[in-house]
Amino acid sequence: QLQLVESGGGLVQSGGSLRLSCAASGYTLDYYDVAWFRQAPGKEREGVSCISSSGSSSGGSANYADSVRGRFTISRDNAKNTVYLQMNSLKPEDTAVYYCNAVTVAGGYWGQGTQVTVSS
Repeated sequence: QLQLVESGGGLVQSGGSLRLSCAASGYTLDYYDVAWFRQAPGKEREGVSCISSSGSSSGGSANYADSVRGRFTISRDNAKNTVYLQMNSLKPEDTAVYYCNAVTVAGGYWGQGTQVTVSS
């Protein structure tokens, strides 16, 4: 069974950067489409970014929510079985718990989340 562990969250000032990691074990993460979601207090979980499997028809393409496009970058390191989310120019409204999610047609898996707090 695939297991996902997020890390890299923390407290950062507005305009700063963080890199989140989603490390997988138990299976090859590149077989999965992987997405980052976030959930702020009192709000619904929302999609932030996703990257398709290298073997899919879209061949590892990335997509972003309008709110983060141009500031966040999602990437894979298959040698480390890890997906990253590089977050630059952070804003207070980016404050949330960030989760990674890996899916195939057979099902999906979630990590436990990592807290990102951006101070103004």
